[in-house]
Amino acid sequence: MKRKTVAVVDYGSGNLRSVSQAVQHVARTEDVEVLVTSRAQDVFDADRVVLPGQGHMTDCMNELAASGLKDAVLHAAANKPLFGVCVGMQMLLDRSEEGPTDGLGLIPGEVVRFRLEGRLQADGSRFKVPQMGWNPVFHELGRPVHPLWAGIGDGSYFYFVHSYYARPAQALHCVGEADYGGRFAAAIARDNIFATQFHPEKSADQGLALYRNFLSWKP
Repeated sequence: MKRKTVAVVDYGSGNLRSVSQAVQHVARTEDVEVLVTSRAQDVFDADRVVLPGQGHMTDCMNELAASGLKDAVLHAAANKPLFGVCVGMQMLLDRSEEGPTDGLGLIPGEVVRFRLEGRLQADGSRFKVPQMGWNPVFHELGRPVHPLWAGIGDGSYFYFVHSYYARPAQALHCVGEADYGGRFAAAIARDNIFATQFHPEKSADQGLALYRNFLSWKP
């Protein structure tokens, strides 16, 4: 029997090493092969796909197109479980203020910048942009909890590094919220797509639990 495979998309932008190591760590008990790849055919052939991203949204979109991997990612988004991470999440929406840049249009909405100039946090310190550090994420939002949160407590902490955040057009596509000067979408989902603004690979046991749930997810 052919082993199940997870393709981590290498289009020249993304925290590939830590993402792949985290997925490989949880895949050991699932008999799943994890492949970091820049080959479109590998992404077409994989059973599941992880789309990482970091840096500037315009650069990420340009590099995805130039790499020849864009069609493979769109095919994955239409046909198999796909997990977007950080800018890999932002790329799934229609457009971003950063650039501005058009996204892949897979989840309706836009990506906007934190506007927190001059505002103070509860302890009297100024909000800093980018947000860097641990922040609780809430997934009990008054509607069915997404299955990827199984075994992860509401309000668990995850690690963020970002200046922009997703604003889905429909509330139902927001499946996790955090607060930084106001509530924002920390996780979004639609059908077979799930994505996080935070970095699961930098988020200790709860991040590994998300990747583990992704490997067994049957949307």
